Amino acid sequence: MPDSLTLRRYGASNVDTLVDTWADAHADHPDVAEAGFTPDTLRRQITGHARRDDFTLIAAYTNGHLIGYGYGFRCTPAYWYGKDLHPHITPEDARTTDSLAGICELAVRPGWQGHGIGTRIHQALIDVLQPEWASLLALPGAHAQRLYRQLGYRNAGPYKTGPDGPVLDLLLLRARR
Repeated sequence: MPDSLTLRRYGASNVDTLVDTWADAHADHPDVAEAGFTPDTLRRQITGHARRDDFTLIAAYTNGHLIGYGYGFRCTPAYWYGKDLHPHITPEDARTTDSLAGICELAVRPGWQGHGIGTRIHQALIDVLQPEWASLLALPGAHAQRLYRQLGYRNAGPYKTGPDGPVLDLLLLRARR
């Protein structure tokens, strides 16, 4: 872990000034580009999610350089899981909860991975959003899935991002009891 690691919390009002940096940083990951996520699609996604009142972004910096980030927001199960997957989510309380957080774009630059930065960003999001359940989408077989398993996530099923989009793994975590 770098000695100079700083986590900063941002809200929706900060997105316009930082969205290009975030989208470009995440696009450094080859598996993201291979799945069809471009800086433009990431910008649109982040900007759309930032319209939510409880949008929270945690960015990690060392020596003033952005090395990772993730964002999340509280949402309903029907919104997050989608109409095809929602009826099949188990356990039932994950499907019916009024305390769900969607975690998005948890990314750490390749040279900084494996130092606990992603874990710290994730924990900061959980601390701010305080959900009973947290869920995220991950590329099948992606290296990051190891981190998600260590954090306690389990696979809840395949999630299709759109008619031409990739199929992702929807992962689910009981964040508190």
